[in-house]
Amino acid sequence: MKKEWALILGGSNGLGLATAKKLAKHGYHIIIVHRDRRTALAAIEKEFEEIKATGVLFNAYNADALHPQKREELLHGISENLPVGHKVKVLVHSIAKGSLKPMYAKDGATLSDQDIKITFDAMALSLYDWTKTLMNAQLFSNDSRVISFTSEGNTRALPNYGAVSVAKVALEALTRNMALEFAPIGIKVNCVQAGVTQTKSLEMIPGYEKLMAHALARNPNSRLTTPEDVANAVYLLTMEEAKWITGTVIKVDGGESLR
Repeated sequence: MKKEWALILGGSNGLGLATAKKLAKHGYHIIIVHRDRRTALAAIEKEFEEIKATGVLFNAYNADALHPQKREELLHGISENLPVGHKVKVLVHSIAKGSLKPMYAKDGATLSDQDIKITFDAMALSLYDWTKTLMNAQLFSNDSRVISFTSEGNTRALPNYGAVSVAKVALEALTRNMALEFAPIGIKVNCVQAGVTQTKSLEMIPGYEKLMAHALARNPNSRLTTPEDVANAVYLLTMEEAKWITGTVIKVDGGESLR
């Protein structure tokens, strides 16, 4: 049995959950940190049972991964539950918490600087915070991999997406600089740019149906990206053969961004 774990931040649905399932099938023990209401836990637990059925070790924490004190408490719990000699090989950042307010509207709330800061902290800075915390606690294994998710909103302006776009651009900048500065201790850092994927996060975007239709029309493979497509790419980045890939953004969109 492997002594390597994958820690998924935001792993109860969407890309994070698909990645957890994929890595479990390949022998990684799984830790999921998620933040969900009690009413959703029964359905989430069914998904977690599928991971447990692969035979790997599994721990889940329903807690706020973004609060500094909670992060320290989570880290303590994670460290206490790791068997002797076990380490975190893979950190996957799939936190999708941000403002989707417009910058301008005739009526209703508009995007504030506080909205942008909250989105930035959740969807970009927390990647660095968690990586640094795990590193300081010496919980990373040799040749560890840190992987996060971006979108085409990194370069395209989309309605209601301003705060998230800022966060995604920052996430990619952090990815490059972390890859550079953490290289001496064996940490590889990459970002996956997924195509439009139908997830709970996408469905929170006003007018998401139009985004899906537009993406489908653009995609030369005539279908949308699935969470499993993205999870497959994450797994590839964890392999021994991918150890020379770091500091980059990898598109996983079936060619959607080609036109």
